[in-house]
Amino acid sequence: MAYATTNPYTNEVLKQFPEATDQEVQAALARGYEAYEAWRTTSFAERAKVLKALGALLRRDADKLARLAALEMGKVLAEGKAEVILSAEICEYYAEHAEDLLKPEELKVSNPAIGRPKIVYEPQGIVLAIEPWNFPYYQVVRIAAPQISAGNAVILKHAGNLPQCAAVCQELFEEAGAPKGLFQNLYLARHHTEMVLNDPRSCGVALTGSEGAGSVVAGIAGKALKKATMELGGSDAFIVLDDADLEKTVKWAVFGRHWNAGQVCVSAKRIIVVDSLYDRFVELYKKGISELKAGDPLDPSTNYAPLSSQKAADDLRAQVEEAKKHGAQVETIPLPIPNQGAFFQPMIMTGLDEKNEARHWEFFGPVTQLYRAKDEADAIRIANDSPYGLGGSVFTKDEARGARVAAKIRTGMVFINHPTGTKAELPFGGIARSGYGRELIDLGIKEFVNHKLINIVDIDAPF
Repeated sequence: MAYATTNPYTNEVLKQFPEATDQEVQAALARGYEAYEAWRTTSFAERAKVLKALGALLRRDADKLARLAALEMGKVLAEGKAEVILSAEICEYYAEHAEDLLKPEELKVSNPAIGRPKIVYEPQGIVLAIEPWNFPYYQVVRIAAPQISAGNAVILKHAGNLPQCAAVCQELFEEAGAPKGLFQNLYLARHHTEMVLNDPRSCGVALTGSEGAGSVVAGIAGKALKKATMELGGSDAFIVLDDADLEKTVKWAVFGRHWNAGQVCVSAKRIIVVDSLYDRFVELYKKGISELKAGDPLDPSTNYAPLSSQKAADDLRAQVEEAKKHGAQVETIPLPIPNQGAFFQPMIMTGLDEKNEARHWEFFGPVTQLYRAKDEADAIRIANDSPYGLGGSVFTKDEARGARVAAKIRTGMVFINHPTGTKAELPFGGIARSGYGRELIDLGIKEFVNHKLINIVDIDAPF
């Protein structure tokens, strides 16, 4: 695969980078394992020192890093800076809590004569992190921070359109005091995934990406008998119940579907509104979308960005056309967008009944799938009519009702009165085709039980 910086606002190729050679990968494995062997014996306090320093560096460079993300994948500056600050918070969280999260656990036994057993958590080697372009820093840090705090080393294989964001991640880790080799960015070719996972010095892989990539990498990991965590696609339901605060809900809906130009796994892709509020919601929702400001991601006033690449925009248009062949009706929202770059006109899609298989597709961009539900029960039915199970949200003035509805939605997490999201201290993961595995979860009896997060959030919409 090619590694290149292409500005999605201009489609100009700014810089290209060669793929790593097989020899460079082997050398990186040797460096990484040597660093791991030393790092695994360090104290939690020493590991925390590096992570705290990394958090401080991220905060120091937040503006610069946000500009780099805008240049490579089109993220607007405010969102880019918020992502960098979240990444700093993740570093600081694990610096403070890793020792407690990994403390030995005594086991209950049926007979004291068995002994006094306890579980001790130990690092295992090099973790391969295969990460996507939509969150250049967060996706890296949310894997690297817990793994390095646990005593492992990390090799990063970032997305091909983020070579400079990937490189700066290694630079910051090393400036923070991480030993050479503990965190390495490599411009890996496709066959290098198998090379790394087949190597006895690696202990597993963490991937965020498409279902196709997850299937391939999970297969390689399984054949190599290596552990894997996968966070894959999502088509989150955004349920609006009949007692929702409509003005606040609409603002969150506009944000929840269009932040990062709609290129978010937990974006509010399927908006499900009960019949009594549907018409008014749609009126306000269209108005909210039309008031977004499209433009250069480097302009602080821009809040609607281009897609990450021209290919992403072209692929999304082709997917919409295919959905229309299956009976979907599509309305384009009259938002002025520049006549350049990888911009995509926001759209609302209806007609997604049981006969239209497009209702089961993930649209990775500003295409809203809109559903009218008869009532609460029908909204839950529509929400669960999906092959995905990443996240979802419920909007209602009655938080207890929201929690009851959330418990009936088959996903990894549900937020009440807030679009699906995460913070440093919240677990993240999904079920079904949205992936499997989380960082630092219990095993044994809980291994095949969904670790579902239900979170009630009481904050105003971001407008």
